[in-house]
Formats: sequence, structure tokens, C-alpha cells
Amino acid sequence: MPELPEIEALAQFLRDHAVGAVVGRVDVAALSAVKTFDPPVTALSGRDVTGAGRWGKFLGMDCGGLWLITHLSRGGWLRWVDEPNPLPPKPGGKSPLALRVHFFTPEGATPAIDLTEAGTKKRLAVYVVEDPKMVPGIARLGPDALGLTEDEFAALLKSTSQRIKTAIVDQTLIAGIGNAYSDEILHTAKISPFANTRTMSAETVAQLYTAMRTVLLDAVDRSVGQDAARLKGEKRSGMRVHARTGQPCPVCGDTVREVSYAERSFQYCATCQTGGKVLADRRMSRLLK
Repeated sequence: MPELPEIEALAQFLRDHAVGAVVGRVDVAALSAVKTFDPPVTALSGRDVTGAGRWGKFLGMDCGGLWLITHLSRGGWLRWVDEPNPLPPKPGGKSPLALRVHFFTPEGATPAIDLTEAGTKKRLAVYVVEDPKMVPGIARLGPDALGLTEDEFAALLKSTSQRIKTAIVDQTLIAGIGNAYSDEILHTAKISPFANTRTMSAETVAQLYTAMRTVLLDAVDRSVGQDAARLKGEKRSGMRVHARTGQPCPVCGDTVREVSYAERSFQYCATCQTGGKVLADRRMSRLLK
């Protein structure tokens, strides 16, 4: 799933490539992806693209005061197409394409952006709104992870009592962090995913805050300026424990381990994060004694 660094990079990509263009035809290939109907997506046509923004893991493009907002969910992505097919796609087909927005640039080019979604579980969402806060998911977001001071961060953690892994991916508490970067942040901070937010010491919270900013800012620096097609590879290349089950930890050499639950899993290093104790790999996992 694209998280804060990738969405920030995609927003900058749109600022660099789409701002200044005029929206042409908008093709809807997956009707279920469009979550709003008034105004319709066709209302975007003929409008100037004037900006792009990010709210947590939501991406938006400002089309002259009318916003096209998307949440890419787990399998979604944005592609820039220099020479799109001029024929409208067939709705309901097997293609991963969900939505295509055509442009007319000042240079006379006619590129497009494609919103695509891989896999069978279709969760990509598209909204056309006058104000981004009209999107329910944006209205519920907590403060942005990179906008928090250390004191604000500490207060948020103390306001809840849950596992830190659960807390920092809760978008209503802190916006922008997902499964992948939470693994990296906790590994960098040397904190167990099962540490309780309310009982963490002030020193541990300070370590976590520093790690959060370090990991996210480093990922943003590596991502912004990359071509949209290369962002996924850039994300994978920067991971130390996430999606590296069975591989050696780059810090201590211990084997990276995994805990699986429901439809998700997370990775961690027992030596770096849990004092050598291995977390039981079951839904109600506890430290093995």
C-alpha cells in the first residue's frame, strides 16, 4: 500500500507534470471505484489543473476548485501515460484500469494519468468534491505524522492504551503511516511492536518520535523526484525488515521474523526489538517465554 512518502512523491509528480494542463475527457473503467456522483466526474473536463495535495494516504488534484481525490488502498497506483489509447475503455473489463484522466498541455501534448488496481479485491476509491474535507476518510484523519511536535506525539500515545504497532497505523490517531513504514520505524527505534502506548517511558517515546521522522523524511527524500513508475521499487529497496522475512537483519544479522494475523503480517527483529524473545505467530500473539 502506498504510504506517506509515496503519496507525497505522487503529489509532487502531479505538480511537476499535470499543473498547467487542462483536463480533457475522463474515462471511468471501474464504476465501483467512484464514490461520489454530484458533481459527476465529467465536471472535471475543461478545467485547469492548478495544484495537487496529500492528506495522510489520500492523494488529490485541484482542477480549478474541484478536487479529484483518490485513496489507492492496497493494490492501487497512479501511472503517467504519454500516449494513452484515444478510445474509451470498456467498463467492467478485466483490465486493472479504474479511471483515466486525459490532459491537454500548453506544449500541445495529450498525456493522461491512469488510476489502476491490481488484484481481485477492489478497494481503490475516487471522489470528486469541492473541498477535500468532504471525503469521509479525510475528515476522520488525525494529525499528519510529519506535522507533529514531539510533545503532541507523546500526548497522542498517552491518550490511548494499545499496542504501538496498532496505534501508529491508526489513521484517526496519526495520518500517513501504514504497515510497511511502521515496521521500519519500530525497528529503527528498537521497540517491540507489542509495547503498550500508555506504559512507554518518555525516553522510549522520544526514540520513537525521532525514528518516525528519520524514516519518513529519508523515504520522502528518496521518493520525491522519482518517476511514478519507479516509486514502488524505491520503496522496497529502502526497507530493512518489512517484507524481508527469513533474511538477515542489516543491523545485527539475526533472522527477520514475521507475525501473521487476519489478512496482514508484520516483520521485526527479535534481537533489535524484543530482547531476543520471539513473538508467537498467531492472531492473539504474546511474547513466548
